[in-house]
Amino acid sequence: MNIFESARIAMRGLRANKLRSGLTTLGIVIGVSSVIILTSLGNGVQSNFNEQFGSLANVITVSQLQGAVPGGGTAKPITDADVEALKNRSRAPDVLSVTPAVNGNVLVQVPGNDPYSTSVNGTTEDYLDVNNRELLAGSMFDESQVRLKAKVVVLGPTVIARVFNGDAAGAIGKEVRIGRTTFRVLGVLKGNGQEDDTVVMPLGAARSYLLGGGDDVNVLTIRATSVATVDAAVEQINNVLSARHNIRDPDKRDFRAQAFGSLLDQANSFLSVLTLFTVAVAGISLVVGSIGVANIMLVTVTERTREIGIRKAIGARRKSILQQFLLESMFLSGVGGLIGIAFGVGVTLLGRWLLPQVAPDFPVPAVDFGAVIVSFTISLLIGLIAGGYPANRASKLRPIEALRYQ
Repeated sequence: MNIFESARIAMRGLRANKLRSGLTTLGIVIGVSSVIILTSLGNGVQSNFNEQFGSLANVITVSQLQGAVPGGGTAKPITDADVEALKNRSRAPDVLSVTPAVNGNVLVQVPGNDPYSTSVNGTTEDYLDVNNRELLAGSMFDESQVRLKAKVVVLGPTVIARVFNGDAAGAIGKEVRIGRTTFRVLGVLKGNGQEDDTVVMPLGAARSYLLGGGDDVNVLTIRATSVATVDAAVEQINNVLSARHNIRDPDKRDFRAQAFGSLLDQANSFLSVLTLFTVAVAGISLVVGSIGVANIMLVTVTERTREIGIRKAIGARRKSILQQFLLESMFLSGVGGLIGIAFGVGVTLLGRWLLPQVAPDFPVPAVDFGAVIVSFTISLLIGLIAGGYPANRASKLRPIEALRYQ
């Protein structure tokens, strides 16, 4: 008997029990589609994360250590003089820009509303670029306003919601009292879910009217000339600041320089592990589906014992019986895999079209064709493995014993 004849007999057997075959296939469908959908969601989250923060891969943050310095002593503050030293290209050739910032907590109020406590960030006109932020309305303060310590602010969306009842456009040009000083609203930041509860103003204005602190700086945001020169830029930053703070032992530095790219790598590793975990959970349904296939094939062998006996009695070889039942199990799992792929890819494509309309902030899923191929291959292997034992059992039946079976 050739393989085509075996396939025809296998299909006839499956058609005789359509409901049972369909329910068995359903387990494989659910497993395969779950793997594809969850992998697509994981890829979407990772792509969205890289798109949002990939431009910060050449960013380095420098901050003063809090408390005692390793080895004793007190940490020296980072100052404007340190900023100027780092801007010296002869000493730090791989440093492209240095943006200082001071921060603290303030009370914000407009007439008729209660005071609202939030954070203030005094910085330069480069704030949007170095922090990968965008404006929802209005404009950012410029270099001349920073130099003149102008009383202007850019507000985060959370502050707008609390102080101006969420009216971003209406807040532009209005005056707001911060501490004891009145400032004019220039712009409103677009939310990023992390630093939305903030007030951004020129560095000098924050020092003069709110925070004091002389020429001390809380944090430096530094851009390397490229992603490839980040490590070299970190070394140059360490050398410049160590020389200015009279530090000879690297283990006793009173500051910390950290590349944002390393944090991105850690976050991507975490997201990859999280995606693999969710896919592994979805894979449990594939295991359940394989048990279903094995169970149904055992039942099929039992029900068709007399048929097997008759076929062997008239000359059917063991190979033909084995081939027939293997084809049945692989057909069940293969069809289930194909339907699961169609459903999983269909749901993913529907999500790509629908999510930007109903949930613009939700990451758009991305089809992973590697997951499609792997999940379909696994579905075929399930058919081969789950049907192997029942098929082998059927092929070993002796004709006389099979014919006696009732």
